[in-house]
Amino acid sequence: MSTIARLKGFNFFYFALFALFISFLPVYSAGVGVSGTRIGIILGFGSLISIFAQPLWGMVSDKNRTIKKVLLLLLTASMLVGTLLYRADTVWSLVVLVALMNVFYLPTDSLVESLNFQTSQREKVGYGSVRMFGALGYACVSLTAGFALKQWGMSSLSWIFLGMGAIALILAFGLSDVQASSSSRASFVQLKSFFGQSHTWAFFLVVLIVAIPHKMNDTFIGLYMEQLGGDVRSTGMSWFIMTLTETVMFAVSSRLIKSGKEAQWMTVAAGLYALRFLLSSLIGSPYGLVALQVFQGFTFVIFYVGAMQYLYRIVPEQWKSTGQTVLTATFFSVSGIIGSTVGGWVIEHFGGASLYKFMAVLALAGFGMGLALVKRSGAQATGGA
Repeated sequence: MSTIARLKGFNFFYFALFALFISFLPVYSAGVGVSGTRIGIILGFGSLISIFAQPLWGMVSDKNRTIKKVLLLLLTASMLVGTLLYRADTVWSLVVLVALMNVFYLPTDSLVESLNFQTSQREKVGYGSVRMFGALGYACVSLTAGFALKQWGMSSLSWIFLGMGAIALILAFGLSDVQASSSSRASFVQLKSFFGQSHTWAFFLVVLIVAIPHKMNDTFIGLYMEQLGGDVRSTGMSWFIMTLTETVMFAVSSRLIKSGKEAQWMTVAAGLYALRFLLSSLIGSPYGLVALQVFQGFTFVIFYVGAMQYLYRIVPEQWKSTGQTVLTATFFSVSGIIGSTVGGWVIEHFGGASLYKFMAVLALAGFGMGLALVKRSGAQATGGA
């Protein structure tokens, strides 16, 4: 099996695990009697832990100049913890196991993205052509797991997670390693200088504001679907459509997002997020909510790929993996704390429609901040402030 073929297969099963963890954890938690507010608190607490865990593992990779070895360690631990997670039936056991997943599993995302990006560059293939297989794995498992849970119950999640994790781990052993940083010595002075720039902070602030409603949707779409009269199969269909459109957009993203134009595309995606969530708040039907998930490829993929390419263009060469982990922590963890805790409270007290209206307002704010980032990037490109 070629390097790229093995990497594509790994992406399929690795992101299938993400579908099981991200998409179905809130539904599983509700199924064992955990309230919406408590689900939000549990997920927010896990995100708080991952804020520290993700940069830590990124720095371990950069300092040891290896991604594969760190990834294998974290995947092994994640497979075992995730299997136990979907056997848990008390709030405290969920708290502990979700916390451990945020220590071991969530940090692997940035390492996998670095592995994908650098291997794609080395093998001279498009990053999107590799990453699309991850979206395809997410889509297939989101669809099939929903029907499996309806047929065999929530406890089947444990065995599905174990099986998918074992396949991903086997494929990971055969991957070619890449250095987490260049041959130059990683200097903390460079890293400090990078994070001391106002432009860097402006970029990460845009990412955070847009990521908060994105994470709210990830976390609470299953609960909103139930409020509209849907069930776990409708949630599975939603995730299937989301990741199917992701697959298509990942395949063409490298052709769309050219160097120097990343901020413009991020801003367009933020505007589409606002439209998507506004329509979701007004739809009033589970089938309509399922249909609206076609926006996912035009929002998440365009925004996240644009942000990643933007970051790789401005971050010091020696600290690429650390920069990637900070981006991942911002997009999925910091936003997760805010999104899960605030979103859980809003959906429990005001309902899903109000939550999605609030999400639309946040995305609109991200659109406005994106316009400012575009202006700032243009000024820098022409030698301005």
